[in-house]
Amino acid sequence: MNILVLCTGNSARSILLESILNHRSDGRIKAWSAGSKPAGRVHPQSLRLLAEKGFPTDGLSSQSWDDYAGPDAPVMDAVITVCGSAAGEKCPYWPGAPLRAHWGIEDPAAAAPDDQPEAFETAYKLLAAKADALLALPFEVMTQGDLQTVFDRIGA
Repeated sequence: MNILVLCTGNSARSILLESILNHRSDGRIKAWSAGSKPAGRVHPQSLRLLAEKGFPTDGLSSQSWDDYAGPDAPVMDAVITVCGSAAGEKCPYWPGAPLRAHWGIEDPAAAAPDDQPEAFETAYKLLAAKADALLALPFEVMTQGDLQTVFDRIGA
């Protein structure tokens, strides 16, 4: 399953979920992340947290969702927004009519600098629980309708 994770800045939450899905799915999911207004860099606390948890951080970047809307982009099976801003924005068209879901998480980068390590850890735990809920299912054999229900339930 190809999943695109969207957030406005693509520096924290979307990067975390991209990494979690890629690292924990044993190849069942290929995830990418992008933003409507990319920050241009991955938040340093995202990189620290992922490294502490044993996730590879090479190749992670903050990029535009336009990079995934062109004819050479991978076809997405699902598009998940993780922040309220990106959920409300008009998203580009993705070929293949992917599932759409919103798994909103508070922005850890908006926390005061001294509070960011805890805020990022909280965001990570919430996103990991959502990813684990998906990974526990036989999504490869589920219908589109059942998958949409699952994606919505996970986001609730």
